[in-house]
Amino acid sequence: MSTAILTGDCPECETDLTVPPMVQGETLSCPECMLTLRVEEIQDGRLSLQMVEVQLRDWGQ
Repeated sequence: MSTAILTGDCPECETDLTVPPMVQGETLSCPECMLTLRVEEIQDGRLSLQMVEVQLRDWGQ
């Protein structure tokens, strides 16, 4: 049985997210706080999301 829609919460702003089917390791952006999130686990149609730390390039300034 496949789930057509997955749900989860942004760990930063706690916005309820509803997304199409995804797989573990995929990334998405929270529409509210624009944070990049990675799917850590999918269980019973619920996403476990983790914030992706973005490394900014140091240009030596």
